[in-house]
Amino acid sequence: MTTSFQNPVPMEDWHNLRDPSVSASIRTAPFFEGLPDAVVERAIAHVVLRSHPANQVILLENDWGTSVYFILNGWVKIRTYNLDGKEVTLNILGKGELFGEMAPLDEVPRSTDVITLAPTVIGNMPAQDFVQLLNTEPQSGIRLSQLMARRLRQVNRRLRLRESDSTSRVADILLFLAEGQGKRSEKGTEIPNLPHRELSSLSGLARETVTRVLSKLEKKGLIVRDREVLCIPDAHALERMMI
Repeated sequence: MTTSFQNPVPMEDWHNLRDPSVSASIRTAPFFEGLPDAVVERAIAHVVLRSHPANQVILLENDWGTSVYFILNGWVKIRTYNLDGKEVTLNILGKGELFGEMAPLDEVPRSTDVITLAPTVIGNMPAQDFVQLLNTEPQSGIRLSQLMARRLRQVNRRLRLRESDSTSRVADILLFLAEGQGKRSEKGTEIPNLPHRELSSLSGLARETVTRVLSKLEKKGLIVRDREVLCIPDAHALERMMI
């Protein structure tokens, strides 16, 4: 399965860490929390930030891993294809997350595509700098292990629910997104109001089924939707919908 690149981002959309505000942005990534300032300074010395429009391919399956990527703003989806050539969304990542970390460690090509879902700012760290950081700073290895453990738990939970009813599966996807990327507000936990096709791919349900379930949850007051944001007023109440 091949995917065509979108138009390249203009060079003026590149930013380097000479700008103090750019340096401060990359330092906010949870992966760097708790690491000594001098260690972080060395690790991000060659990071370059780039702005991407929505629906732009960042990585392609079978690319070689020359960089590790930190999301400073926006959203990306991780996708692959099944044996029938159907697109499967494996994950959706937002601000503070990293991706592309496995290929440099395994020294093998990428196994998935990564595409922006919204205008997104990403910090590109050279793969050799990332590997050097893991080799010299034990806390960074612990952080990466925690990230991998959390993602594995999420995948296991979704697999357990594959035989559940459609309401449980959609509710689980919403809670999964809220856990990873939700923002607390006075109204509840807010996540992007993603296109139904993305929720369909994540849940393994038909798009029409996802639309029907979302309408049902909205009528019950378990979610509130507007054009850009989907709000979960009470995550525990939504979780109780899962069988």
